Amino acid sequence: MSGRRTKRSDPRGHWFLVALAAVLTGGALFLNGYVHNVVGETHTPAADTGDSAVLDRLHAGGPVVNMSETRPQTVHVARRTVALTFDDGPDPRWTPQVLDVLRKHGATATFFVVGAHVAENPDLVRRMVAQGNEIGNHTYTHADVTTTPDWRTRLELSLTQKALAGTAGINTRLIRMPYSASPDAVGDKQFAAMRLLGAEGYLVALTDLDSKDWSRPGVDQIVRASLPPRDAGAVIMFHDAGGDRSQTVAAVDRLLSVLDKRGYTATTLTRAIGLPSAHAPASTGDRRLGEALILIQRASSAFTGSLSWILAAAGLLTLLRLALFVVFAWIHAHRARRHRGDRDAGRRRHGIARWPSPPPVTVVVPAYNEEAGIEATVRSLVATDYQGRVEVIVVDDGSTDRTAEIAASLGLPGVRVIRQPNGGKPSALNTGITQAAHDILIMVDGDTVFEPSTIGNLIQPLADPSVGAVSGNTKVGNRRGMIGRWQHIEYVIGFNLDRRAFDLLGCMATVPGAIGAFRRSALRSVGGVSLDTLAEDTDLTMAICRTGWRVVYEETARAWTEAPTSLGQLWRQRYRWCYGTLQAMWKHRGAVVERGSFGRRCLGYLTLFQVILPLLAPVVDIMAVYSLAVADPLPVVAVWVGFVTAQALSGWYALRLDHEPASALWVLPLQQFVYRQLMYLVVIQSVATAVLGVRLRWHTIRREGTFTTESMLTEVTTGR
Repeated sequence: MSGRRTKRSDPRGHWFLVALAAVLTGGALFLNGYVHNVVGETHTPAADTGDSAVLDRLHAGGPVVNMSETRPQTVHVARRTVALTFDDGPDPRWTPQVLDVLRKHGATATFFVVGAHVAENPDLVRRMVAQGNEIGNHTYTHADVTTTPDWRTRLELSLTQKALAGTAGINTRLIRMPYSASPDAVGDKQFAAMRLLGAEGYLVALTDLDSKDWSRPGVDQIVRASLPPRDAGAVIMFHDAGGDRSQTVAAVDRLLSVLDKRGYTATTLTRAIGLPSAHAPASTGDRRLGEALILIQRASSAFTGSLSWILAAAGLLTLLRLALFVVFAWIHAHRARRHRGDRDAGRRRHGIARWPSPPPVTVVVPAYNEEAGIEATVRSLVATDYQGRVEVIVVDDGSTDRTAEIAASLGLPGVRVIRQPNGGKPSALNTGITQAAHDILIMVDGDTVFEPSTIGNLIQPLADPSVGAVSGNTKVGNRRGMIGRWQHIEYVIGFNLDRRAFDLLGCMATVPGAIGAFRRSALRSVGGVSLDTLAEDTDLTMAICRTGWRVVYEETARAWTEAPTSLGQLWRQRYRWCYGTLQAMWKHRGAVVERGSFGRRCLGYLTLFQVILPLLAPVVDIMAVYSLAVADPLPVVAVWVGFVTAQALSGWYALRLDHEPASALWVLPLQQFVYRQLMYLVVIQSVATAVLGVRLRWHTIRREGTFTTESMLTEVTTGR
């Protein structure tokens, strides 16, 4: 159906915004995943061995190594001096306790920090420095530099330096490689990595004594492993992050007491080997870059955390919606069967009404370039088994094809053809309403066919004087291709199942243009069909509900419609539908504060499930792909299977209610990979169009003439 044309084109710039949002979301997820790739000293890396004179020299040397020269130079710690070192921090729980213990004993230490943790806990780094402690580089993500490529190693070092510059205004020339230990454990791989670190200007810190506190062997064992022999000096390795470090805190407290009695000094690593401080003032540029890095990392962490909660809530809401709508559908079906039984028995109970005699009905068919299907539509309306009088008015809205000629040439009784200049579907409907001879009106699209029983079933609820409109059951006629099957599933599960719930809740959003019955007085109360939106059926339904009329759903009134057969045609149709629905929601926003629950229920549901959640859907896909690529895929697959299973169960019940074969569900999993993305992109484009204030033009779809063959028409009109 055509409408008024506009010279303004659809906006295209918003696709750049969509792409930018996707890139930013993906970047935030990647950064958050990258910086949290910190596991602490929880596993032993692959064996690293080697046999050379240089390695022998290194094995016999001290724990601090200068690799900037041709031959490695090593340094030992002075006698009766210990350099306590702590790896993997700072940690917001355990690092403050370690600092308290050090201050209690008047000691200082060296903290080899992970850059990502520095960015998350800047105050702790500043406190470390303020208490006279020393900071060393431990890479940005606790990466094993023996396996990372050179560019990644340099990136890890540089990012950590930037984080230190942004938090404490310093750089450091000390580094300890993750998963390193004493000099005698250095093999070819670590030696090669140390060469690179030396070329970058770092002193490499190993250890004399590994407390192995990461394994939590007990305080006594940690203290025994940390005591230097006789009066020897030592570099001692602890950890202030990466797990429960309560044993570490207690062991350091006891160790410092023992060392104090033995006359030891606990100081920073550079002081312990007689070198100047490892700290150097950071440049202004590095400080600014560091501050920006910290801000970006914390923003990505907050965004990812918030997003996780939002998506979890969205998933729960989706599952809750499916469960509730299945329950509502069961209640609706149970009531419908009881009501039909009462009507058949001629009783009037619980507000159930029955027409004393079949009232006359006018069927209005707005048509624009519908030559492919108009004959099948009109013939199906005339072939009804309804006992009352039926008037069919075909309003040709300025068609440029043979729509009007075909309808007029049929010569069927009770059929009138009215021609008018193109004014849009609402205009055509209003013309039909004005020319209608009867007070019960049915509106049907020019590509739709009725079953013989449809008219009688559709108008039956109007016997209740409180009912102003009735929605019929729209079925997809051309469901043989994949796109048709997907739409068939959507119509049964997404449309008709919803309408059962809306009927019970009194908040019907749309009487579809393909099949709807109206009382003339209800149409008159809202001024007819409005031209304000592109979703005239939704606009009209909301207006009728707001005036106090009941709008109900009649599942036995079936209409078979021709769905789009290509993705492009489907896009154009749904784009118009979605944009028009947004227009209708905005037009009727005042219903939220009106008496009655229609506005709050209807508009609240549409806003949440047809606007907000579809806008979040791309993020769900991005997170799913990201998790599959960098994490354990089983949780993602399990969640996906769970959602598809829930949809399949609700779909099975919806198909059963509609007397459709459950075999159609085989396309449901495939629907998640093309059709779902198409639908949420339609919502994104529609919202962008609405926000930008662009008036969308009417989009027509090409008709295939699904019901033009005698066999197809016979199948439908005989009630397949």
